[in-house]
Formats: sequence, structure tokens, C-alpha cells
Amino acid sequence: MENAEHRSAVLLELKKTLARDRTKVSVSGFSALGLVEMTRKRTRESLAHILREPCPACAGKGQVKTSRTICYEILRELLREAKQFNPREFRILASQEVVDLFLEEESQHLAMLGDFIGKKISLQAENSYHQEQYHVILM
Repeated sequence: MENAEHRSAVLLELKKTLARDRTKVSVSGFSALGLVEMTRKRTRESLAHILREPCPACAGKGQVKTSRTICYEILRELLREAKQFNPREFRILASQEVVDLFLEEESQHLAMLGDFIGKKISLQAENSYHQEQYHVILM
């Protein structure tokens, strides 16, 4: 866009539209490449912050995936394995926290997946496993 009037019209329209946004937005104008430069204040926590929690082994210096994240990883792996192989049943070996979450809050998802793939899915807590460690065993 070489015409200065057109650039001004675009910026004006953009600023009008962004005025309805509750989040603070700053429009700087066009860059040398012809792109509109703008910043927008982050209003939510980052995805990494939502999906991870402080590592208990290193007192929060690192991060590990949450039990819920591991549950969803296991569900996705079960679906992949069911498409590729045809076992009689699946056994999930996981940490006690992950097994507890499956039994309490994610039991409906696990049951729905078992019905969908037509296979029995059993859980086994392994006390020696850390939160991110699990195995899906085909039987």
C-alpha cells in the first residue's frame, strides 16, 4: 500500500475495531515491509503454564506435565494403538496420581474410549513411576 491516505484509512478502521477489545492494544503504524505493527497485552496464562506444574523433585526449578495432561496423552495413545493393533485388552501402567485422576474425574472419558474401540481398558498404579511415566500394554 503506497498511498498514505489508504494506509491512514486502514489504521483508522483497525483502531475503531480494536476499541471494542477489552484488552489493551497499541497500534504503531506500518513497518518498512508494509505490515501493521501492534502489541496486545496478554490476559491469560501461557499454555505451558496451564499444562505443566512445578517439579516436586527439584523444588520447582523445573516443570512436569500435569496428571490431566498425562491422562489425555494416554487416551490419545490408546486410540492410536487400537487403530494399529488388535489386542484383547489394554493395560495402563501409570503413577498413582494419574490412575486416581482416571478413576475420579476422567472415568467417563476412559469408559467412552473403551466402548469406542470395543476393548477392555484396565489401570494399574505403579508406585515407582513418576507423574509423567506410563506404559500402555497390549494384551
